Amino acid sequence: MSDTPRVVGVSLARGHHFSKTAAFEIRLLAGLGVAGDAHMGETVQHRSRVAKDPTQPNLRQVHLIQAELFDELAARGFTVRPGDMGENITTRGVDLLHLPEATRLRIGAEAIVEITGLRNPCVQIDRFQPGLMQAVLDRDTDGNLIRKAGIMAVVIAGGDVRTDDAIAVELPAGRHQPLKPV
Repeated sequence: MSDTPRVVGVSLARGHHFSKTAAFEIRLLAGLGVAGDAHMGETVQHRSRVAKDPTQPNLRQVHLIQAELFDELAARGFTVRPGDMGENITTRGVDLLHLPEATRLRIGAEAIVEITGLRNPCVQIDRFQPGLMQAVLDRDTDGNLIRKAGIMAVVIAGGDVRTDDAIAVELPAGRHQPLKPV
């Protein structure tokens, strides 16, 4: 197996469902998100956010989760596969949660996404599998909450993304800002 970070699954859902359906490939559209996905758009598409202010920019166009979380969850008795937690892209080999805000990920031949922040897990996780919400939350040594349910990004350059595509990490210039929930 290669040490190069890779895509291990791609998923989308046309409707607003917690889990997404595995696909052979997804198409990322610049400034919009995943073609055909319910969360695609320039402005917020998550129903709770639309209800508050439908004019907000969509900072959650693409949801990514590292497969290493699934390994951790499996050790605790959970079964989670790519797309199950609502992510569009499942990765392996890159520590998504510790990348700074505005990091760009080049995925496959053309696509580029820019990380906007952490996914803030919600009660739907426990509806999927009881106890999963607590399993994707942790505390650091100072007692600060750690959210492990993935990261959110916007699409900078469109392109097709498939399983086994390579991922290249481009850190932002200047001072790095840690990820916050978006």
